[in-house]
Amino acid sequence: MKVLVTGAGGFIGKNLIAELNRRDDVEVLPFDVETPAERLEDYCKECDFVFNLAGINRPEHVEEFMEGNFGFATTLVDTLKKYGNTGPIVNASSIQAALDNPYGRSKKAGEDMMFAYGKETGASVYVYRFPNVFGKWCRPNYNSAVATFCNNIARDLPIQVNNRATVMHLVYIDDVVEELLCAMEGRPHVNEAGYCYVPVEHETTLGEIVDLLYSFRESRRNLMIPDMTEGSFSKKLYSTYLSYLSEDAFAYPLLMHADDRGSFTEILKSADRGQVSVNILKPGITKGNHWHHTKNEKFLVVSGKGLIRFRKYSSSEIIEYTVSGDKLEVVDIPTGYTHSIINVGDNDLVTLMWCNECYNPDSPDTIYELVEVKNHE
Repeated sequence: MKVLVTGAGGFIGKNLIAELNRRDDVEVLPFDVETPAERLEDYCKECDFVFNLAGINRPEHVEEFMEGNFGFATTLVDTLKKYGNTGPIVNASSIQAALDNPYGRSKKAGEDMMFAYGKETGASVYVYRFPNVFGKWCRPNYNSAVATFCNNIARDLPIQVNNRATVMHLVYIDDVVEELLCAMEGRPHVNEAGYCYVPVEHETTLGEIVDLLYSFRESRRNLMIPDMTEGSFSKKLYSTYLSYLSEDAFAYPLLMHADDRGSFTEILKSADRGQVSVNILKPGITKGNHWHHTKNEKFLVVSGKGLIRFRKYSSSEIIEYTVSGDKLEVVDIPTGYTHSIINVGDNDLVTLMWCNECYNPDSPDTIYELVEVKNHE
């Protein structure tokens, strides 16, 4: 299938083309403002499907709204008609088409023209009224508050919020692309008014978005990861935020608690999934010799050779597990068992540790007791 994508260099166009290029059965015909105008003739002659994503939303002069939105769409369908090409066409519009402003009127004119074209030629026409679209590769300081806030907060630049209570309706770029591909396959979501829509939409406020973004920036210090529930707004916004990091700021330091025994470093924390840490032991060193009432852990030795020892409370029997980076194996640390880990190798013992709760100094749930004690009352 030969797929014409206008607005190929734009936010939605780049993301859509990146997905289309993964398909062996699709040839992308990209058209953008820098593409020679005569190329549109060739593309309209041979294409099997059209995504019209081209448009103008921040022109220097008001009249450019109508020229860039209605005018180009008209040129596009006239060229398709010239070659008798009645393949399906997706037209990207905006919820602002319902508003009486220059941009909205230009998008509404484009919609009406597209619907008329469909009736005249019999071509399948899918008109999408997109709300705010967010995601990677959206241009900051242009027409997206989310992109601007992500960019500025990620780079420690100031932002301006006029009204925190402003309600935002947003769709994520991956959900948009998935829906556009559904349309290409002839199964778009269509509402009662005849407009197509992205079925996954998020409603929030400007203030909530800003608070989330600042919490993402703070997570490098407090190590708390946001809600990563599948489909959640915070998961999608966090992925978007990361894409705006300065390229010299991908890495960030961690606080290493180091002494002559080795080091202990927390990596990630979660309000409901505990924390992940890395523990490094020097040869011959033992750590642990404590047990927990409710706190539980998982140990994974990734380098070196170690011995994990257990003794159940009120028992004298010692249980031993030999662990090594040569064989990755998770060892559960059950409650009620005093335990220790010993570096029995010649090199550093590196252990990845997960605990079901973040450390709370006011309630550590850690009771000191040697594993080696044989007689316990």
